Amino acid sequence: MSARLVEIIIPDADILHAKSIIREHCSRFWQEPVPDGLEKFSCVVPSRTIEPLIAQLAGNFKDTEGFSVLVLQVEAVLPEIPELEAIVPPLSGESKPPSKLELFFTRDRISTNELYDDIEASLDLRPNYLLTVVLSALIAALGMRSGQTAVVIGAMIIAPLLGPTMGMAMAATLGDSKLGRRAAITLSVGILAALISTLLLGMLIEIDPLVSELRNRTIVHPADIALALACGAAGVLAFSQGASLALVGVMIAVALVPPIAAAGLYFGSGDQMLGFKALFLLATNLVCINVAGIIMFLAQGLPPRNWRITSGVFLIWLIMLVLFISLVGGRFVLGDG
Repeated sequence: MSARLVEIIIPDADILHAKSIIREHCSRFWQEPVPDGLEKFSCVVPSRTIEPLIAQLAGNFKDTEGFSVLVLQVEAVLPEIPELEAIVPPLSGESKPPSKLELFFTRDRISTNELYDDIEASLDLRPNYLLTVVLSALIAALGMRSGQTAVVIGAMIIAPLLGPTMGMAMAATLGDSKLGRRAAITLSVGILAALISTLLLGMLIEIDPLVSELRNRTIVHPADIALALACGAAGVLAFSQGASLALVGVMIAVALVPPIAAAGLYFGSGDQMLGFKALFLLATNLVCINVAGIIMFLAQGLPPRNWRITSGVFLIWLIMLVLFISLVGGRFVLGDG
């Protein structure tokens, strides 16, 4: 079951109007008075209908003094509520069950507000963010240097770059330029911090540039592009359904942290060419994640605020992806792979 408990605070004068809106979206709700001339409605709502409920409430009461909405996760409901298993709650006595095809195409994601809440906290440039980025990169670098895949995977679990990466794809989908700028700045600072820390590490230790864990981060295969696209799509799909951030972070970090760490080690050891090749893999993966992320957010029904901005940003990412694919394909055709 995927449901939310929505608590709505409304002035007494708007009780009837609010109740009519609530009844359109859920069949079970409670009403109780609260101090200062306000009324509280507690509603059990399917997560797939949270978005239209909040939008309708905000459209009617956002400028009303005392109005507020709180959304909470629900673990279980007894007795069962019929609309939690349906695509939409029955309206005006309509009880026609959804078809199998409708059920198949149902998009059961968390609301845009919840997505914002999950991302916002990870976009702040704080010491903890920079420290986890540096530690993740150093762990990945040391794991690749010694060829220990398990250590590299351990670095992925820290996943400090998850928030800004998801933030960029979400901002492009929504057409939210402010969110996009914050995410881009946070991601850029994180990448720079990881690159500098691993560069210093590369100056202090000896590395074998032919170790497979490192060498593999200097060659972009067509399979690497497919992997990055799959990571971006799977990450957004899991993220939009409220999955564990650690799980989503591994999907994204596997495409970003190792190339950064490899580039830093190579630059630190004086091998500039291999360092730039690792950065090329990083850039390719970042473009792939954003292209796949935007497509998956749209497929999940995330509503763009400005289609002009969304389509423009997506077109830029897509052109970059085509360019990178052409470069990779051309290199393999010429036998330089």
